[in-house]
Amino acid sequence: MDGSDLRDSLAARFADPPDVPDDLPGADILARLAGHASCRAFRPDPVPDAWLDVLCATALSAPSKSDLQGRDIVVLRDPGRRARLAALVSGQAWVADAPMLAVFCGNNRRQRLLHEWQGVPFANDHLDAFFNAACDAAIALGAFVAAARAMGLGCCPISAVRNEAAAVSDLLDLPDHVFPFAGLAIGFPAAASPISMRLPLSATVHADRYREDGLREAIAGYDAARRAVQPYAVQRDVARHGATPDYGWSDDKVRQYALPERDGFGRYVRSIGFRLD
Repeated sequence: MDGSDLRDSLAARFADPPDVPDDLPGADILARLAGHASCRAFRPDPVPDAWLDVLCATALSAPSKSDLQGRDIVVLRDPGRRARLAALVSGQAWVADAPMLAVFCGNNRRQRLLHEWQGVPFANDHLDAFFNAACDAAIALGAFVAAARAMGLGCCPISAVRNEAAAVSDLLDLPDHVFPFAGLAIGFPAAASPISMRLPLSATVHADRYREDGLREAIAGYDAARRAVQPYAVQRDVARHGATPDYGWSDDKVRQYALPERDGFGRYVRSIGFRLD
């Protein structure tokens, strides 16, 4: 991969891709990152344990808020546990076919244990404790996915673990103040996955201050451009909303969040000891 690969990936991703200098350092690495595509179809070949060990170490080398290291990875090497996790996120059949599953967890328990062991009160029992752990887990997840792609593996995050957060916690024996952030399906891709178009950079990258000038028009243009090359095969909830001839990304996201999703997650988070003040 080189600068031309990076240009191709960015052109496929954005309607307004940036210019890529011919002498851009690290263009091969950037091309892999820009060319990321979620993988939901895997070959049956197992992922070697040694590879998983290296990937976990690489992911946990990623930045952490104040070096708190508030994240953990549970790798489900046992086929029975993988099957049970796949059953908990039913409706996503591809999860059961993934050769390996892992769950990335936010962990505020270790910090609290340090205070207990040293007899020092934990003075930050509020929303930030949960938020820091969630962000740490997200950073590690992103680093793992990037590293896996560099090794020729495919991945797809599984946010549906939060649909059944308490059951997933029971499956993984998670104690209080440790919570499932996202699952991850891992394996060798059965085929190349398409690059998903993203919102234009003009709508999502801001200079000096946040702006929404022309946002509605930018999203309409994005809907049309994405519909032309990556139309949705199925429209969500046609019975409720009807069929839309110009169905696009904005329609899909509105329909997705027109119904409650994970409305019990806050209760679960509080039940494992977090205060969200």
